[in-house]
Amino acid sequence: MVRVHETVGPTPTSPTIIIMWIPFAVLSALFAGLVAIFGKIGLAGVDTTLATAVRAVIMALFLAGVALFLGKGGLLGTIAGKPLGFIALSGIAGALSWLFYFFALRIGPATGVAAVDRLSVVFVVIFAALFLAEAFTWKIALGTILLILGALLMIL
Repeated sequence: MVRVHETVGPTPTSPTIIIMWIPFAVLSALFAGLVAIFGKIGLAGVDTTLATAVRAVIMALFLAGVALFLGKGGLLGTIAGKPLGFIALSGIAGALSWLFYFFALRIGPATGVAAVDRLSVVFVVIFAALFLAEAFTWKIALGTILLILGALLMIL
């Protein structure tokens, strides 16, 4: 079993961290929901690979602007080899996810595609247990089963 877990900062179970991450996760879910709607409308008559590439360029420009606005540009040289490698792998995984997401969105219903896409949580549970040594409790197992059942209900 490969382990890449490194603890940085407060533990994920400390009360401060539990309170702080939830609003950001809700905002992430909100904007992810808008991706499906805007993407479905925007794909009308557009090649999915081209649409994904245009989306990626817009995201890159937007995020670079945010980083510069927040004064983070000077920190670019502080990203060492191993973190940069994993950030690159994350970028490639994200790009592949977007390619398949937009292809599915082009031919399927937005609600069904979004429901199946959220099964990424199931994969995160598996990968987090294998590579990050995160606990796999009965609550996580039950939540994972309910996610799978929910996705199935939405697509069948």
